[in-house]
Amino acid sequence: MALSDFYVSNSHYKSRLVLNTRDSKKTVVGAAAAAVDLIKKSQVQAILGPVTSKQTNFVINLGDEARVPIISFSATSPALTSRGSSYFFQFSENDSCQVRAISALVKEFGWRRVVPILVDNEFAEGVMSSLADALQKIEAGIPHRSLIRASATDDQIVEELYKLMMMGTRVFIVHMTTDLSSRIFAKAKELGMMSEGYVWISTTETLNSLKTLSSSVIHSMQGVVGVQSYIPRTIKLEKLKLRWKLQFQRDHPTVIDAQLDVFALWLYDAVQALAMAVEKVRSPTTLGFRMSNASLHSTELETLGVSEYGPKLCKALSMTGFVGIFGNFSLVDRQLQSSTFELVNVNGGGATTIGFWTTQDGLVRKLGSLPNPSSKWNLGPIIWTGESLSVPKGWELPTNGKKMRIGVPVKVDFTELVKVSIDPKTGTTEVTGFIVDIFKAVVKGLPYALPYELIPFAKPDGTSAGTETELCYQVYLGNYDVVLGDVIINANTSQYTDFSMPFADANLGMVVPAIDMKSKSAWTFLKPWSWDLWLGTSCFWLFIGFVVWLLQPPPDQPPHPNNDHHVLYQIGTFVLLCFPIVYLTNVFLGILTQSYLANLETEYTKPNVKPVVTDINHLLKKGENVGYIAGAYTLDLLRRAGFERSKLKGFETMEEIDQALSKGSAKGGIGAFVGGNFHMNLFVQNYCSRYIIVSNVIKTLGYGLVLKKRNPILSDISQAILNLRGGEKMISISNKWFKKEGTCQKFDHACSQLLEEEVKKRE
Repeated sequence: MALSDFYVSNSHYKSRLVLNTRDSKKTVVGAAAAAVDLIKKSQVQAILGPVTSKQTNFVINLGDEARVPIISFSATSPALTSRGSSYFFQFSENDSCQVRAISALVKEFGWRRVVPILVDNEFAEGVMSSLADALQKIEAGIPHRSLIRASATDDQIVEELYKLMMMGTRVFIVHMTTDLSSRIFAKAKELGMMSEGYVWISTTETLNSLKTLSSSVIHSMQGVVGVQSYIPRTIKLEKLKLRWKLQFQRDHPTVIDAQLDVFALWLYDAVQALAMAVEKVRSPTTLGFRMSNASLHSTELETLGVSEYGPKLCKALSMTGFVGIFGNFSLVDRQLQSSTFELVNVNGGGATTIGFWTTQDGLVRKLGSLPNPSSKWNLGPIIWTGESLSVPKGWELPTNGKKMRIGVPVKVDFTELVKVSIDPKTGTTEVTGFIVDIFKAVVKGLPYALPYELIPFAKPDGTSAGTETELCYQVYLGNYDVVLGDVIINANTSQYTDFSMPFADANLGMVVPAIDMKSKSAWTFLKPWSWDLWLGTSCFWLFIGFVVWLLQPPPDQPPHPNNDHHVLYQIGTFVLLCFPIVYLTNVFLGILTQSYLANLETEYTKPNVKPVVTDINHLLKKGENVGYIAGAYTLDLLRRAGFERSKLKGFETMEEIDQALSKGSAKGGIGAFVGGNFHMNLFVQNYCSRYIIVSNVIKTLGYGLVLKKRNPILSDISQAILNLRGGEKMISISNKWFKKEGTCQKFDHACSQLLEEEVKKRE
């Protein structure tokens, strides 16, 4: 039909294609035998087919040997084009093209982990690498790959599906032949894996042939989403379908409701492209095969001959372009270019279009429209498995009863954070502490139950099995699912694990010896006399002097002892001024005494200690030793700040830190202890009068939980932490494990420069 349509429209063409058909018998050997027969006996100038990628993979070798173009309309494996054959043309969509649409679908709904279910042969090998690369770009992981042989029995399929049920991942990508995928979906439905919560994504291999599947198979696929090759709905296509259906019914009257699939349409365009290329390179002389020198012992392959027409035909095919059934037909590196895929949802008796994916715009609900940033989804309504309208979260807790393994550090001191205790009688392990209670509160805040067990990172003798970094690496190795502890969020660890949102701040500070800034001079009693007291007293006594001066008679006036008027004047002046002065004097002296005594008491009783060092750079310049918690990430931060490894000393207990600080750097001790908020507060609470905290010397992102890369519960854990921080529960946990600061002082690093000047003056 393709040839007749083409030559009706192009009756002026001088060349005509003649079809020679052979049956490949659905085997690789059969396809090879058919190709050899066509090349050797019929001396064909091009071969359309064979059907499968496995068959095509072998026939390509024959095409290269005989220089005969092999034109595939149904083999979709990316491995075929990767061979670099000059005589192979892939007129079907390459499977690697659709993986970008699938990864966009996974990203759209935020699924972090997917499990590919593939046929165990070369059909899946090519697409698997492309799929892995596409998922890696959107940070979606592949925790497991399920490979099922094409010849697998129903029991073997069920066994593999049971394994998948035991895992937590509920997003599956099915890429296999239609016959095998039909059996997979049927068995999955029997096992309850097509119920609510599961996500099944199918590739074009199955969905392109959906109309050819039986109703029972389609019934088992309800809720499946996936990718179909996009075929524009045109009048030309509808007329072709109608004519083909009438012709097919005349030839096969017993077959009811046959449908043209996408492979037939690719073949339709392939035939017309070949006819155009042949017309371009037609020669007035017949170009045949140049036969090789054969001997009696030569094999069939050695006597194929070489086509003199093939190289010219390949060049013409590569440059062929026209408007075909799928739109503009063009080739790049002998491969059909596909820019659009249709996304569908299987429901009822067929598939419903939910959107499209294009290389230019990504996911869109309608072609020609742009993604809507205000819309939550860029796709139409979807009825998921189990007839659910809610988007599945893509994972569930494993159904095998396995608990999440939570790794915890073993500490010698600072056990208020994490404490591992072993009952000597029963041998049971108990893990307690501030961070443990935080984790329990986070788990309680999850919207689902999360069974877990706390496992100490310990040697057989109960001591710590390694550093903080080594503990976190156990998550990457799969020994733990989560690690909790005083772990600072850092870039190094995040290369192979993920961190939750910080559950507490962890800016590093210094604990340094405190010095008493109070003066020991005998003139300390004068210190309460502030400038306002001195000024007020001076003004008052000047006022008293002024009053006395008023009471004195003028010097040029002689005394008149018998002058009654003068005596009365003196008495009146004394009465009017004396009593207010006495009253004001008493009030003033009372206020003055109270203010002085209050200031004097404050001077002798207030704590007035300051740090001997306020800037970590001061320690660095002087080359002093600095202490840190042994095994903590603090070591890396200090090294990054510029400290030499020889100047950094790790300690496990508060007593060791106290002894080192008491010695000082000059005597082999340390000049400061650097740690997080928790460690500094706990230490200073025990040595309040001797040390002081200089906070915020090194900024960090905070303390966080460590999880596997792309762990699906990460977002829920982080949300639960956000809900917990700053709430009453967080305050209650803090009050349970930490004392109130009381009179212990902290020193903000922002005032360091001002205080340094004062300390230098004291020295």
